[in-house]
Amino acid sequence: MLCRAVCSAGRRLAPAASAAGSRHKHSLPDLPYDYGALEPHINAQIMQLHHSKHHATYVNNLNATEEKYHEALAKDGGRFRCRRVPPLVCTNILYYPGKRSISRKYLLHLTVLSPYLSPVLLANIGDVTTQVALQPALKFNGGGHINHSIFWTNLSPNGGGEPKGELLEAIKRDFGSFQKFKEKLTAVSVGVQGSGWGWLGFNKEQGRLQIAACSNQDPLQGTTGLVPLLGIDVWEHAYYLQYKNVRPDYLKAIWNVINWENVAERYTACKK
Repeated sequence: MLCRAVCSAGRRLAPAASAAGSRHKHSLPDLPYDYGALEPHINAQIMQLHHSKHHATYVNNLNATEEKYHEALAKDGGRFRCRRVPPLVCTNILYYPGKRSISRKYLLHLTVLSPYLSPVLLANIGDVTTQVALQPALKFNGGGHINHSIFWTNLSPNGGGEPKGELLEAIKRDFGSFQKFKEKLTAVSVGVQGSGWGWLGFNKEQGRLQIAACSNQDPLQGTTGLVPLLGIDVWEHAYYLQYKNVRPDYLKAIWNVINWENVAERYTACKK
């Protein structure tokens, strides 16, 4: 029974794998302003390197990693043989064969199953070892692309000041005042160890705003469930050429270019 189920899964996965050649490629988004537009708060050299080099690298690496992932997914070894499989594992894998693409949970089950399955079976559903090995690169480069795409729109040469309307009221409700919110997000961002991001996000389940920190390029929604509204990049490449190692000075300056209209639009959209 298990053999029939997995065989059926392999056949259903084939269309998804065959579509790899026509998949969408990610591209570097244009900035909505010139590189020097945020001066004196963030200089043109930082913006040019940050956007055209760092963000571009995340995009290029993401495309390359996805290409390798689709190649691993498309590998097909034909028919397979089963060894003895524990009943509990059988239950797990029998639940997922109807998927048209391999989910992370499905991959986990297949990884657990690998000692009981012949190499031919694993080839039939793709190169699972390679798919699992590529997950960190997908998370890092995909997160870098997502985070920076939000970050550029969160900034504006006409930014600064305070938000208005519904967003301001939500900030007062959840943090006490705009000043308290500003101090808390600043403290969280300054306190990120090494590289990472400070975030204002929206908790859909609780219907309130929350502040969070993410390490490296971990995407906020993918790692915490919070919908990203405002992100502050505290990787050194975002400020070192101008502020050296004094991250608090960079955090003090960036509030002068926060695009509250963009943050408010994100807040309105995530509540729908």
